[in-house]
Amino acid sequence: MSHQSGIQGNASLLKFFSEARNPSSNIRLIKVVIENEEMTLKDHAKVHKSWEEDYDKLVTPCLVRGEPCYIFYRLDSKNASGYEWLFISFTPDDAPVRHKMLYASTRATLKKEFGGMHIKEELSGTAPADVNLSGYKRHKRAETGPAPLTAAEEELEQIKKAQTGVDIGVDTKHQTLQGVAFPISPDARTAFQELKQGRVNYVLMSLDTVKETINLETARNVGLNDLSRLIPKDHGRYTLVRFPHNYEGDHFDSLVFIYTMPASGCSIKERMLYSSCKNQLIDTVETAINMPVSKRVETDDPTEINEAYLLDQLHPQIQLHQLKFQKPKGPTSRGNKRITKDAS
Repeated sequence: MSHQSGIQGNASLLKFFSEARNPSSNIRLIKVVIENEEMTLKDHAKVHKSWEEDYDKLVTPCLVRGEPCYIFYRLDSKNASGYEWLFISFTPDDAPVRHKMLYASTRATLKKEFGGMHIKEELSGTAPADVNLSGYKRHKRAETGPAPLTAAEEELEQIKKAQTGVDIGVDTKHQTLQGVAFPISPDARTAFQELKQGRVNYVLMSLDTVKETINLETARNVGLNDLSRLIPKDHGRYTLVRFPHNYEGDHFDSLVFIYTMPASGCSIKERMLYSSCKNQLIDTVETAINMPVSKRVETDDPTEINEAYLLDQLHPQIQLHQLKFQKPKGPTSRGNKRITKDAS
């Protein structure tokens, strides 16, 4: 479990984030540091040429020996939310240990405040060579290549290869239900494109447990407050909802994946297959739409799903003040005194 520092961005930083994320903004780079127990804007730079041409000229001067920092660097590519950004976390080896721990425990908070849907990639480093343009390209090549194996992993891999095709017994299983990928019907894939183009905002899918396919139930525009009655309550379903909205001055175009399964009345097979297929389906949707799923929701009661419910899922309220525990009051009376007779 990771622990968060509790440090948050100051008002001027959050305002600058909002301005920089605007599609018409000319901001290329944002440098953020922690000062006086808050995240603050340290420096920024504007777009001059392409992202590759600007990279080393703008990023390298921000890297100071012994001083950790965060850098948001705008790429030239876009998604449904606007320009995509590279998030750089720079923690030099010669920085004080306390600073290293502080920056590591604040990183997740900063990403959330900037907006995760805007961040395409992340890069970390302890030396300038790790996060300059050459270091970024090495990072990209390493992502696409196979991960190096330890000696124990190599030995296990050899054992697996040696056992390939060998049946241990009649009950030997060659596949588990983890990460099952059922074929998706052509009309469902067409609905994904309509969702991407904004022609529909609601796609409902079901799983055929006999033919082992994922089929389209319906795709259309609906009011979010109608979701509670549109999603079936007696069987499992997958639902995609595209939800453009404004929240605290920022515009969001959120994609919500909803997995519903009633608490009772469905077979164990149906439950297992729906649960096992959802991750592969989400991966396919994100690839087809080129848009990350902002929130995954699982519930056994579709009647609770409406616009307010989705807003609460996407932007959960943070309770700043914890209620103090109040000691319960004692009894008002201890009752009548007992009168005992003298035994003599």
